[in-house]
Amino acid sequence: MLIRKEEKRDFDEIRNINNICFNGEYESKLADNIRKGDNFILSLVAEDNGKIAGHIMYSRIKIGDIDSVALAPMCVLPEYQKKGIGTDLIKESFKYLIEMNEKNIVVLGHTDFYSRLGFEKAADYGVKCPFTVPDEVFMVIELEKGSLKAGVVEYGEEFSM
Repeated sequence: MLIRKEEKRDFDEIRNINNICFNGEYESKLADNIRKGDNFILSLVAEDNGKIAGHIMYSRIKIGDIDSVALAPMCVLPEYQKKGIGTDLIKESFKYLIEMNEKNIVVLGHTDFYSRLGFEKAADYGVKCPFTVPDEVFMVIELEKGSLKAGVVEYGEEFSM
């Protein structure tokens, strides 16, 4: 499995796997909007013998007045799930983000999966989601310890679809 930065030739396949994984087009449209917008940071794919098996994307957000990063969307094709690909995408993306001097990440997702990778409830840091979600699914991780400050997350306009 090769983890690499997305390329233009991957866009259709990334749209397709997001549609499959999320049973609809919201996440694929979100990825397209992020990619075209000012808040795009990073997008990686997991490639298996030329086939895109997984995708992860990050964009700029604010928590109060500090810059932060949102992880969204992320998906792995059903036939590739439970094989460590999602974990590999996260770990590899962290290397890029640390190199880019990013300090922390916010994610809305599956508690069991993300907590294994070091994500914790955002509420424990005083970080609040701008819309109503259960506390346990709104999570954060500090890439640089002590970098999180309490506040409400402000997503980029790309998320307003």
